[in-house]
Amino acid sequence: MAELDEQTNRLTLKLVYYGPALSGKTTNLGALHELSSPELKGEMMVLETQKDRTLFFDLFPLGFEAPSGLLIQLKLYTVPGQVQHDSTRKAVLSRADGVAFIADSQHNQSHTNLEAFENLAANAGRVGIDFERLPLVVQFNKRDLKNILSEQEIRERWEPSPWWPVVFASALQNQGVLETLELLLQRVYPELDEEFKLGSAHQLSREAFVAGLLGK
Repeated sequence: MAELDEQTNRLTLKLVYYGPALSGKTTNLGALHELSSPELKGEMMVLETQKDRTLFFDLFPLGFEAPSGLLIQLKLYTVPGQVQHDSTRKAVLSRADGVAFIADSQHNQSHTNLEAFENLAANAGRVGIDFERLPLVVQFNKRDLKNILSEQEIRERWEPSPWWPVVFASALQNQGVLETLELLLQRVYPELDEEFKLGSAHQLSREAFVAGLLGK
Protein backbone atom coordinates (compact mmCIF):
# COMPACT_ATOMS: atom_id res chain seq x y z
CA MET A 1 0.00 0.00 0.00
CA ALA A 2 1.05 3.65 -0.34
CA GLU A 3 3.84 4.65 2.02
CA LEU A 4 3.90 8.00 3.81
CA ASP A 5 7.32 9.17 4.97
CA GLU A 6 6.50 11.77 7.58
CA GLN A 7 10.10 13.00 7.82
CA THR A 8 10.23 13.99 4.16
CA ASN A 9 6.45 14.54 3.83
CA ARG A 10 6.44 12.23 0.82
CA LEU A 11 3.69 9.81 -0.24
CA THR A 12 4.93 7.04 -2.55
CA LEU A 13 2.48 5.06 -4.68
CA LYS A 14 3.09 1.69 -6.29
CA LEU A 15 1.33 0.53 -9.44
CA VAL A 16 1.93 -2.90 -10.96
CA TYR A 17 1.54 -4.04 -14.56
CA TYR A 18 0.45 -7.68 -14.46
CA GLY A 19 -0.37 -10.17 -17.20
CA PRO A 20 0.79 -13.16 -19.23
CA ALA A 21 4.20 -13.41 -20.88
CA LEU A 22 4.67 -11.25 -23.99
CA SER A 23 1.38 -9.39 -23.57
CA GLY A 24 3.14 -6.03 -23.62
CA LYS A 25 3.70 -5.08 -19.99
CA THR A 26 7.25 -3.87 -20.51
CA THR A 27 6.27 -2.27 -23.83
CA ASN A 28 3.64 -0.24 -21.97
CA LEU A 29 6.18 1.08 -19.51
CA GLY A 30 8.65 1.79 -22.28
CA ALA A 31 5.98 3.78 -24.10
CA LEU A 32 5.18 5.73 -20.93
CA HIS A 33 8.84 6.51 -20.53
CA GLU A 34 9.01 7.75 -24.12
CA LEU A 35 5.88 9.87 -23.76
CA SER A 36 6.84 11.43 -20.42
CA SER A 37 8.54 14.81 -20.15
CA PRO A 38 12.31 14.55 -19.50
CA GLU A 39 12.07 16.47 -16.23
CA LEU A 40 9.47 14.06 -14.86
CA LYS A 41 10.87 10.64 -15.60
CA GLY A 42 13.54 8.60 -13.90
CA GLU A 43 15.51 5.62 -15.11
CA MET A 44 14.10 2.29 -16.28
CA MET A 45 15.78 -0.61 -14.53
CA VAL A 46 15.41 -4.15 -15.85
CA LEU A 47 16.08 -7.23 -13.73
CA GLU A 48 16.74 -10.14 -16.06
CA THR A 49 15.33 -13.58 -15.28
CA GLN A 50 15.65 -16.70 -17.40
CA LYS A 51 13.63 -16.19 -20.61
CA ASP A 52 11.88 -13.18 -19.12
CA ARG A 53 12.45 -9.85 -17.47
CA THR A 54 10.81 -7.91 -14.71
CA LEU A 55 11.04 -4.18 -14.86
CA PHE A 56 11.10 -1.45 -12.28
CA PHE A 57 10.28 1.99 -13.61
CA ASP A 58 10.80 5.00 -11.38
CA LEU A 59 8.54 7.18 -13.51
CA PHE A 60 8.31 10.39 -11.52
CA PRO A 61 11.19 10.44 -9.04
CA LEU A 62 10.54 14.06 -8.10
CA GLY A 63 6.78 13.68 -8.21
CA PHE A 64 4.68 16.77 -7.64
CA GLU A 65 3.66 18.83 -4.66
CA ALA A 66 0.11 19.09 -3.34
CA PRO A 67 -1.12 22.52 -2.15
CA SER A 68 -0.44 21.40 1.42
CA GLY A 69 3.22 20.67 0.64
CA LEU A 70 2.78 16.88 0.50
CA LEU A 71 5.04 15.34 -2.16
CA ILE A 72 3.44 12.64 -4.32
CA GLN A 73 5.73 10.08 -5.97
CA LEU A 74 4.73 7.32 -8.37
CA LYS A 75 6.60 4.07 -9.02
CA LEU A 76 5.64 1.54 -11.69
CA TYR A 77 6.59 -2.12 -11.83
CA THR A 78 5.96 -5.06 -14.15
CA VAL A 79 5.85 -8.70 -13.12
CA PRO A 80 7.51 -11.55 -15.04
CA GLY A 81 5.01 -13.40 -17.20
CA GLN A 82 6.63 -16.83 -17.00
CA VAL A 83 4.88 -19.25 -14.61
CA GLN A 84 8.13 -20.36 -12.98
CA HIS A 85 8.64 -16.86 -11.59
CA ASP A 86 5.44 -16.82 -9.55
CA SER A 87 7.31 -16.06 -6.34
CA THR A 88 8.66 -12.90 -7.99
CA ARG A 89 5.15 -11.99 -9.13
CA LYS A 90 3.95 -12.15 -5.53
CA ALA A 91 6.86 -10.07 -4.28
CA VAL A 92 6.26 -7.36 -6.89
CA LEU A 93 2.49 -7.36 -6.33
CA SER A 94 2.84 -6.97 -2.57
CA ARG A 95 1.64 -3.59 -1.26
CA ALA A 96 0.44 -2.46 -4.70
CA ASP A 97 -2.00 0.45 -4.73
CA GLY A 98 -3.40 -0.51 -8.13
CA VAL A 99 -2.93 -2.93 -11.02
CA ALA A 100 -3.06 -2.62 -14.79
CA PHE A 101 -3.75 -6.08 -16.19
CA ILE A 102 -2.26 -6.26 -19.70
CA ALA A 103 -4.02 -8.86 -21.84
CA ASP A 104 -3.14 -10.07 -25.34
CA SER A 105 -5.90 -9.41 -27.91
CA GLN A 106 -5.01 -12.38 -30.12
CA HIS A 107 -7.58 -15.18 -30.40
CA ASN A 108 -5.08 -17.87 -29.39
CA GLN A 109 -4.19 -16.07 -26.14
CA SER A 110 -7.65 -16.07 -24.53
CA HIS A 111 -6.90 -19.01 -22.24
CA THR A 112 -3.50 -17.56 -21.32
CA ASN A 113 -5.13 -14.26 -20.40
CA LEU A 114 -7.64 -16.03 -18.17
CA GLU A 115 -4.95 -18.08 -16.43
CA ALA A 116 -2.91 -14.95 -15.74
CA PHE A 117 -5.95 -13.08 -14.42
CA GLU A 118 -6.84 -15.96 -12.10
CA ASN A 119 -3.22 -15.98 -10.95
CA LEU A 120 -3.47 -12.25 -10.19
CA ALA A 121 -6.58 -12.81 -8.08
CA ALA A 122 -4.96 -15.71 -6.22
CA ASN A 123 -1.69 -13.90 -5.59
CA ALA A 124 -3.50 -10.78 -4.40
CA GLY A 125 -5.07 -12.88 -1.67
CA ARG A 126 -1.73 -14.45 -0.80
CA VAL A 127 -0.08 -11.05 -0.23
CA GLY A 128 -2.99 -9.64 1.76
CA ILE A 129 -4.72 -7.54 -0.91
CA ASP A 130 -8.52 -7.47 -1.02
CA PHE A 131 -9.02 -8.25 -4.72
CA GLU A 132 -12.56 -6.90 -4.80
CA ARG A 133 -11.34 -3.49 -3.58
CA LEU A 134 -8.13 -3.40 -5.61
CA PRO A 135 -8.15 -0.54 -8.15
CA LEU A 136 -7.83 -2.42 -11.44
CA VAL A 137 -7.87 -1.63 -15.16
CA VAL A 138 -7.79 -4.26 -17.91
CA GLN A 139 -5.94 -3.29 -21.07
CA PHE A 140 -6.29 -5.39 -24.22
CA ASN A 141 -3.05 -4.75 -26.05
CA LYS A 142 -1.84 -5.57 -29.59
CA ARG A 143 -4.87 -4.13 -31.35
CA ASP A 144 -2.61 -3.51 -34.36
CA LEU A 145 -2.25 -7.26 -35.06
CA LYS A 146 -4.42 -9.54 -37.17
CA ASN A 147 -6.46 -12.45 -35.76
CA ILE A 148 -7.59 -10.53 -32.70
CA LEU A 149 -10.80 -10.63 -30.73
CA SER A 150 -13.30 -7.93 -31.63
CA GLU A 151 -14.03 -5.18 -29.13
CA GLN A 152 -17.55 -6.55 -28.77
CA GLU A 153 -16.28 -10.05 -27.92
CA ILE A 154 -13.91 -8.63 -25.33
CA ARG A 155 -16.53 -6.41 -23.72
CA GLU A 156 -18.98 -9.31 -23.45
CA ARG A 157 -16.37 -11.43 -21.66
CA TRP A 158 -14.62 -8.83 -19.50
CA GLU A 159 -16.96 -5.96 -18.74
CA PRO A 160 -19.86 -7.50 -16.83
CA SER A 161 -18.15 -6.45 -13.60
CA PRO A 162 -17.99 -2.79 -12.59
CA TRP A 163 -14.54 -3.42 -11.13
CA TRP A 164 -12.80 -4.04 -14.45
CA PRO A 165 -12.97 -1.22 -17.00
CA VAL A 166 -11.41 -2.19 -20.34
CA VAL A 167 -9.01 -0.12 -22.46
CA PHE A 168 -7.99 -1.07 -26.01
CA ALA A 169 -4.37 -0.38 -26.87
CA SER A 170 -1.40 -0.83 -29.13
CA ALA A 171 1.56 -0.16 -26.87
CA LEU A 172 4.05 -0.44 -29.72
CA GLN A 173 2.31 2.51 -31.33
CA ASN A 174 1.91 4.41 -28.04
CA GLN A 175 -1.87 4.06 -28.30
CA GLY A 176 -3.98 3.51 -25.17
CA VAL A 177 -0.94 3.63 -22.91
CA LEU A 178 -1.52 6.99 -21.23
CA GLU A 179 -5.26 6.30 -21.16
CA THR A 180 -4.65 3.09 -19.18
CA LEU A 181 -2.48 4.84 -16.61
CA GLU A 182 -4.86 7.79 -16.33
CA LEU A 183 -7.85 5.54 -15.72
CA LEU A 184 -5.93 3.55 -13.11
CA LEU A 185 -4.90 6.71 -11.28
CA GLN A 186 -8.52 7.84 -11.24
CA ARG A 187 -9.49 4.55 -9.61
CA VAL A 188 -6.62 4.67 -7.11
CA TYR A 189 -7.50 8.14 -5.83
CA PRO A 190 -10.59 7.25 -3.71
CA GLU A 191 -8.65 4.62 -1.74
CA LEU A 192 -5.80 7.05 -1.10
CA ASP A 193 -8.21 9.85 -0.24
CA GLU A 194 -9.92 7.64 2.32
CA GLU A 195 -6.62 6.77 4.02
CA PHE A 196 -4.60 9.96 3.65
CA LYS A 197 -7.35 12.62 3.31
CA LEU A 198 -5.93 13.97 0.06
CA GLY A 199 -8.92 16.22 -0.51
CA SER A 200 -9.64 17.57 2.97
CA ALA A 201 -6.14 17.66 4.46
CA HIS A 202 -4.07 18.33 1.32
CA GLN A 203 -6.50 20.21 -0.96
CA LEU A 204 -5.83 17.71 -3.73
CA SER A 205 -8.80 16.76 -5.91
CA ARG A 206 -8.94 13.65 -8.05
CA GLU A 207 -8.44 15.75 -11.19
CA ALA A 208 -5.39 17.52 -9.73
CA PHE A 209 -3.95 14.22 -8.47
CA VAL A 210 -4.16 12.60 -11.92
CA ALA A 211 -2.93 15.70 -13.75
CA GLY A 212 0.03 16.08 -11.40
CA LEU A 213 1.23 12.51 -11.87
CA LEU A 214 0.79 12.68 -15.63
CA GLY A 215 2.62 15.97 -15.84
CA LYS A 216 -0.35 17.81 -17.33
